[in-house]
Amino acid sequence: MIFDRLKRFCIVLEGAERAGPAAFSPGQAVSGRVLLELAAPARLGALRLRAAGAARVHWTESRSAGSSTAYTQSYSDQVEFLSHRDTLVAPPDNGEATVLQAGRHEFPFTFQLPETLATSFEGKHGSVRYWVKAKLHRPWSTVKKAKKEFTVIEPIDINTPALLAPQAGAKEKLARAWYCNRGQVSVSAKIDRKGYTPGEVIPIFAEIDNCTSRAVVPKAAIIQTQTFIARGTKKQKKSVVTSIAGDPIPAGKREVWHGRALKIPPVGPSILQCRIIQVEYSLKVCVDIPGTSKLLLELPLVIGTIPLHPFGSRTSSVSSQYSVNLDWLSTIPEQLEAPPEYSAVVSSPEAEQSLAPPCRSELGDILEGPFFAYIQEFRFRPPPLYSEVDPNPASGNIRPRCMTC
Repeated sequence: MIFDRLKRFCIVLEGAERAGPAAFSPGQAVSGRVLLELAAPARLGALRLRAAGAARVHWTESRSAGSSTAYTQSYSDQVEFLSHRDTLVAPPDNGEATVLQAGRHEFPFTFQLPETLATSFEGKHGSVRYWVKAKLHRPWSTVKKAKKEFTVIEPIDINTPALLAPQAGAKEKLARAWYCNRGQVSVSAKIDRKGYTPGEVIPIFAEIDNCTSRAVVPKAAIIQTQTFIARGTKKQKKSVVTSIAGDPIPAGKREVWHGRALKIPPVGPSILQCRIIQVEYSLKVCVDIPGTSKLLLELPLVIGTIPLHPFGSRTSSVSSQYSVNLDWLSTIPEQLEAPPEYSAVVSSPEAEQSLAPPCRSELGDILEGPFFAYIQEFRFRPPPLYSEVDPNPASGNIRPRCMTC
């Protein structure tokens, strides 16, 4: 039997690492080979290959139809992204099996991924998976199967105007306890852009005003929201990716965050184009108010795969953090002061020594260029000292000239 002679049967993809599956982008060609190692000659019927990819969702909900009647409602849906079939070893026309000799045999294959694919994903109520499966048919026996999964990452470039736009918002809440008004809490926050990549730091600019009679605690967190859709019904799962907490704000005080850093951990990119599975992110700035519910401010985020270009979109990312400072204009006096004396800047002996033209032997080839273009003007005597008194006053014996003559 072939199972007694089959030593190895597997699929190897080009670019795959031992630590995990291979990663590809939509529109890319996937190449690999099916490895078959036999300990002795064996007969094979056919070797077929199939590449597939799909998004699937499934969950159940309990329903009640009365006091004693209950049932479970099931929700499922599926979207197929990839379907490719190929025959690596075809069965002969005469019906006889192909005989392979003992040793190692390789059967290469390649196929093209579609231009539009969703990023691979594993969630609580659904997944997006891609795989390659090989089936080895043999006479008078069961089919031997080998499967290899691979990852697809949809590129999301954050260097777009929509994802480089600053995000800002403000909210306020009236704190109440036992029908008593304890004051108001307000928060305003801003981030420099909407799109980020894992590993980046989000600088948070925020102002929190605590007009209540008790201390409040500000916090910030990145929230991941997984949305599963089936039969017109949605199922969501939210989780905290990372968070930071600020110092308590006393009653009647204000706290300002000047770019409080929140680093994005390694997370999957956003999935926005799939019909049944969506993965979204948001930055939530909240204030814990004792005795009442939290004050929440949410700013949308998109986690991409292509990081910010170091020289691109500087007006969007830099100008949002820094503004032009014109305070120095207020320091200009109304009346201009007299300039300093020339001797106070450069003394005559030192000026003659330092401004004297250097020897040609010391400079070598430098004299070939316009070296003396800025030296010749200092070969003359220093200008006279500044004085508000005219050194050449007009003489009283000079007859004024008649302007009508």
